[in-house]
Amino acid sequence: MEWLIILIVSLSLMVLLYKWNKHALKRRRQLLIDTYSFPKSISEKVSVKYPHLSDDELHLVINGLREYFHICNIAGKKVVSMPSQVVDVAWHEFILFTEQYSFFCKKAMGRFLHHTPAEAMKKPTLAQLGIKRAWRISCQRNGIDHKAATSLPILFSIDSMLKIDDGFKYSLDCTKKGGRDNCASHIGCTSGCTGSSFGDSGSDGGSSCGGGCGSS
Repeated sequence: MEWLIILIVSLSLMVLLYKWNKHALKRRRQLLIDTYSFPKSISEKVSVKYPHLSDDELHLVINGLREYFHICNIAGKKVVSMPSQVVDVAWHEFILFTEQYSFFCKKAMGRFLHHTPAEAMKKPTLAQLGIKRAWRISCQRNGIDHKAATSLPILFSIDSMLKIDDGFKYSLDCTKKGGRDNCASHIGCTSGCTGSSFGDSGSDGGSSCGGGCGSS
């Protein structure tokens, strides 16, 4: 019986060590995303495309990029669509720093995060599912009920907030007709940008949303 007790204790310690290491890795990745110093030229390039943005607003765009990476990190390897046009521009500029971007992806997410246009996806429904995952995770991170939201997460509000002319706009009021905004609480994208990340394959009915890019 003594050997059995030793075996049980050893296995229990191994499980605890595994869980601790997994939690520590998660915390390290979160910290890296929160504190990573992105190249200054990213904000400069965003400013060229959207010259009306102030320094504070450009800083908000970079924080939006951090938020997207957090979402992809939580998501794992399933598709997560990019809800914001201005943040997508910042992401695309970051990718051009190939070595830095590759290093960041490996350290922050344990994999390379590809930037995949919706039209290049294997299935047209992937972008549709990806925007729903982005919505659910964004709401979860902001303490919002994704089925009865009373406010929009940052990635779903930033384009409207910053008055991005070609941005993706979302509204909580789904009773409006003839508007150009997407109904946030019933999201169902037919186009967009996506990234491989978390989520289930469940569906929420809804309207279409604008084009964009994503990762896989």
